[in-house]
Amino acid sequence: MSIAGGVENAPARAEAVGARSIQIFTKNNNRWAGKPLDQNQIAKFFENSKTLGVDVFASHDCYLINLASPDTEILTKSRNAFLDEMDRADALKIPCLVFHPGAHTGSGEDTGLKKVAESIDYCVTQRPDSRVTLTMETTAGQGTSLGYKFEQIAKIIERSNYPEKLGVCVDTCHIFAAGYDITGKKGFNNVFELFDKIIGLKKLKMFHVNDSKKGLGSRVDRHEHIGKGFIGLEGFRSLVNDARFKKTPMILETPKGPDGAEDIVNLRVLAGLIGKKDRKQVNLTSNRRMLKC
Repeated sequence: MSIAGGVENAPARAEAVGARSIQIFTKNNNRWAGKPLDQNQIAKFFENSKTLGVDVFASHDCYLINLASPDTEILTKSRNAFLDEMDRADALKIPCLVFHPGAHTGSGEDTGLKKVAESIDYCVTQRPDSRVTLTMETTAGQGTSLGYKFEQIAKIIERSNYPEKLGVCVDTCHIFAAGYDITGKKGFNNVFELFDKIIGLKKLKMFHVNDSKKGLGSRVDRHEHIGKGFIGLEGFRSLVNDARFKKTPMILETPKGPDGAEDIVNLRVLAGLIGKKDRKQVNLTSNRRMLKC
């Protein structure tokens, strides 16, 4: 959800399209530094979230951050910016801070994974009282990006001295582009059995729910509307009906314009995939009009 005009405005935008759990940036996502949050903003943010019944479950870090960088200057800037992201999430009492593991930019995957774990440990030691869960997002594996294999995520967690501070966000577009076939029920079940074996489902804190413009194993990160891409509706039917994930927040990152109309459509499509037994519990609203699911 957009934070145009201030983070306190995001809950109202969420309520307008019928979203109940959202992710935000807490600052401009393409700048190293952001304007500090003031106490009035924070108070209004809490008030709006509570009044409108919107759970701001996650914030996403700045896209410039690369915790795997072999460049000392960039790594230092990345770690400092990440600490600021942690502070902002803690100030707003946001449970999860989502971040891409980073890109090794030529240093090699194993070296890059080690650097990510070291960066995480550095940031945790600098903020020992932070309550935010540092939530690694699975990636498509574009370029030298890390995190496109479950084994890479697991290795970062294993190498960190603070595994209890870490969680995982599964992006459906990203894992599909990385080669994990979730298009059918059997494939979906196989993928998450593998996830459980390698990482553990207890580490899965949230989903980014996106179809993919590119094919299986393409390693190209291009999001598409639900059911309009190569994953298709059956993959998402498996997701929204899986009892294991009934209480796991699912965040849309599908393309949209400023009025959020596309969010309404994608939420309605997802709700329509939910089995009859659970569907009657779904209450999606938009501009105070009931959406029939």
